[in-house]
Amino acid sequence: MNYDIIIIGAGPGGIFAAYELMQHKPELRVAVFEAGHELSKRRCPIDGDKIKSCISCRSCSIMSGFGGAGAFSDGKYNITNDFGGTLHEYIGKKNALKLMHYVDEINLKFGGEGTKLYSTAGTRFKTLCIQNDLHLLDASVRHLGTDINYIVLENIYAYLKDKVEFFFDTPVESIKIIAGGYSVNAKDEAYTCEKCIVSVGRSGSKWMEQVCRYLDIPTRSNRVDIGVRVELPASVFAHLTDELYESKIVYRTEKYGDKVRTFCMNPKGSVVNENTNGIITVNGHSYEDPEKQTENTNFALLVAKHFSEPFKDSNGYGESIARLSNMLGGGVIVQRFGDLIRGRRSTPGRIEDAFITPTLNATPGDLSLVLPKRILDGIIEMIYALDKVAPGTANDDTLLYGVEVKFYNMEVKVNSQLETCYPGLYIIGDGSGITHSLSHASASGVLVARDITK
Repeated sequence: MNYDIIIIGAGPGGIFAAYELMQHKPELRVAVFEAGHELSKRRCPIDGDKIKSCISCRSCSIMSGFGGAGAFSDGKYNITNDFGGTLHEYIGKKNALKLMHYVDEINLKFGGEGTKLYSTAGTRFKTLCIQNDLHLLDASVRHLGTDINYIVLENIYAYLKDKVEFFFDTPVESIKIIAGGYSVNAKDEAYTCEKCIVSVGRSGSKWMEQVCRYLDIPTRSNRVDIGVRVELPASVFAHLTDELYESKIVYRTEKYGDKVRTFCMNPKGSVVNENTNGIITVNGHSYEDPEKQTENTNFALLVAKHFSEPFKDSNGYGESIARLSNMLGGGVIVQRFGDLIRGRRSTPGRIEDAFITPTLNATPGDLSLVLPKRILDGIIEMIYALDKVAPGTANDDTLLYGVEVKFYNMEVKVNSQLETCYPGLYIIGDGSGITHSLSHASASGVLVARDITK
């Protein structure tokens, strides 16, 4: 049961760490532990017919398994330092971009060739946004789509499975310091290693906090993003998505001065459920294959909340709001924008009469009973602001699904190589609180693998 390196988590960080280790030192004995299923067994039971809503599987196939939460999240790799994490603060902007471009090359090599790389550089929409007090962030975006992203992951797994030992459906319980390395404990077994890479993603945030508390690794509170997922006819945003695909737009509200931003834009995509620590929230994805596309576009509108002393549990705050939504709607709530601004709940009849067909079977309700007033006011302001650059956004029939919450792990104290105060113990990916995207998480795995093998 002894390995040179153990990787905890088979999300993008863990996958690219394993890949890069095999590129430089294939003789290393590497094990990867993953709480979820292998890729071929990741199937959400919601079929829209017999099972219409989340049944709280023991291991959520949307959130866990080979590929991590990013496996079914549209396959967008944003190559930028402007959003997606703070990796550049640790390793420098040039190095961070270089690693993200390297990740892009690997994705193309394993099945992503032919997909489009979008860019906001020099676009006329940047001027249009500024003229309306909106700010379009710079980025290059590789869109694989959920379908092509799955193929890429299949091919990477086929490459790694005979070189690295995978333990699926094997959640790690604890990490202990031992002479010469670490003991990783899972299913009443102890596996030892000289070096350990922890890449547990956002869904492992609670477990990560426990590990840091047990090992006395310093952390600091991170933010939590709370908002809704907007769904509207694809034609409303077509002039933006056709050229940019993913447009990260930030707005500062007049009322409170809070920043509201678009996130995870899915042209002709679908809205989906997400299960994080037993809480049902909402997300979205889209496909590269035209036959799988819909007539709708969806994206999130999120407000970031940072907390100061003495409050430290930002994730607990987000969870409490999500639980309230689950309590009122039995899961995700959907509301027409016109109903929201008129102060009335949406009903099944009003949803059916809308000039848009929802892509997620959610419970019609009233989001004003769930979201704090400050956050809801900011979202409403942002919708009216977006209506100036994408007329139709503020239509009565625009659908708002709630809540969408992005949980971030407490930021773990690491050095420029993402190594903790314990030599050989690395914390990478979204579980570190440093990366918040597929590209940044993948780049962090490459960085650590190179540090180990050099």
